Amino acid sequence: MSYRTFFRLCGALALVCLGLTAVEAKIVTQVVTYRQDRTVMRGFLAYDDGLKAKRPGVLVVHEWWGLNGFARERAVKLAGLGYVALAADMYGDGATTRDREEAGKLAGALRGNPDLLRARAQAAFKVLATDPRVDPKRLAAIGFCFGGTTVLELAYSGADLAGVVSFHGGLPRPQPGDLKRFKAKILVLHGADDPHVPAADITAFEQAMRQAGADWQMVFFGGAVHSFTNPAAGHNPAAGAAYDARAARRSWRCMQEFFREIWRVKGQD
Repeated sequence: MSYRTFFRLCGALALVCLGLTAVEAKIVTQVVTYRQDRTVMRGFLAYDDGLKAKRPGVLVVHEWWGLNGFARERAVKLAGLGYVALAADMYGDGATTRDREEAGKLAGALRGNPDLLRARAQAAFKVLATDPRVDPKRLAAIGFCFGGTTVLELAYSGADLAGVVSFHGGLPRPQPGDLKRFKAKILVLHGADDPHVPAADITAFEQAMRQAGADWQMVFFGGAVHSFTNPAAGHNPAAGAAYDARAARRSWRCMQEFFREIWRVKGQD
């Protein structure tokens, strides 16, 4: 069986689980312009126009490089599984960079201002939640690195999400009032050898989740470091960030199983 055939079968199974039927599936993509306060944002929407029923919506939040090809490819892949996916623009005007210093400044400006970070994520989330193809009762968010931090902050803000998935993201601590208002289920997919997330952050995150009584999971992938899902990260774990095909494959499967659970058809296990 070829990879392409296997992927199509997986997509078909996902649709059956969601109670959807595809007719001559075709993935449609488009740039979606929206605003956060006075900042113009340019997100990337992907969906299967062969599906007629409303379906789950998934927000995708990019790495610190901005809304680049990797984030868009994730959105398209999610659309192939039967979801409506919106890749958010967190920097404004679809800005991207390949320069580490610039990426650090762009991401740092938001990480240093959690209220603005949340506002940017909430603006994109609103666009997704009001899309006519989306079932507003079945919403989730996923993020990579900086995006993983972002989707956790979005969950902490009390956004009406069924669940969030962080891939090799940071582990921000909830603000004082967050523990009583956030309701999303949480899945953290983490490289066991990631040098960018201190053990103290992991411990603090676990304690916060227990204090909140949250429904949370954290999965560690042995040998994986930061950015393990992205081939563009290279193949040198000693650098602290590197692609790991096995961890990438396993983490994507974990996400799919998580979605099947949070959106399971009534009466199914």
